[in-house]
Amino acid sequence: MKQQKPEKAYENAQFLKSPYARELRILSEYLEPKSRLRRNKVQDTVVFFGSARIKSMEEARKHMDDLKATGEKDQEALRIASRDLENARYYEDAMELARRLTSWAKKRYTPHSRFIVTTGGGPGIMEAANRGARMAGGKTTGFNISLPFEQEPNLFIDEELNFEFHYFFMRKLWLVFMAKAFVIFPGGFGTLDEFMEVLTLVQTGKIKKELKIILYDRQFWEQVINIPRLAELGTISEKDLKLFTWCDSVDQMEDELIPHLKKVEKKSRLLR
Repeated sequence: MKQQKPEKAYENAQFLKSPYARELRILSEYLEPKSRLRRNKVQDTVVFFGSARIKSMEEARKHMDDLKATGEKDQEALRIASRDLENARYYEDAMELARRLTSWAKKRYTPHSRFIVTTGGGPGIMEAANRGARMAGGKTTGFNISLPFEQEPNLFIDEELNFEFHYFFMRKLWLVFMAKAFVIFPGGFGTLDEFMEVLTLVQTGKIKKELKIILYDRQFWEQVINIPRLAELGTISEKDLKLFTWCDSVDQMEDELIPHLKKVEKKSRLLR
């Protein structure tokens, strides 16, 4: 009677999902995205960060209209609907900027594989940016993360460039690794975390490539975090305030990004 062959380790699902294979799971979240990005010839990215909770103008208006149609008298519900309607401009601006950048990149690069609009893959600002890139007929990437709420992949990510991560740090690696620019829209804890991590990596020289980092809507960010005050108090240097740029319109952001991306392109050609 022959001894039955044991299951190969790499085919043992129970082992691969166990604590003993954590290193393999981490490595797979590096190697699998790397192979797919190379297959799709994604060379570099423009990354959009921002709140997952911001609604499109269409959705926000419909919600407000529905409340009014039903004679809603709950002041808190009306306040939230009014706030969502005000914030919807960020969705529209992210979508428009992504559309413009993708149209520019498509005309300049054939096949379209440079400065791909990339997000965390979820709803809100992430959806808006992926949607704008899709409107322009370009590639667009989403690096999603498994969370108990909010983070379902939006419908505008390219199927081949739709990624799902378990580990936050591996997701962040891919968001940063290929990026040549970051656009930071209003957001919450996650957006603050992403913005501060990118700033810290640049400040400490861990990122050596030239990046354009844009904070959108100065009034919002100055109400949320007083970065110039950090320089006044001596906890950062005055020169650190030059690590990012304030912008208050889509036109401003486009004017900041396009020359930067052209400069990046010129340098990359010289290095070949």
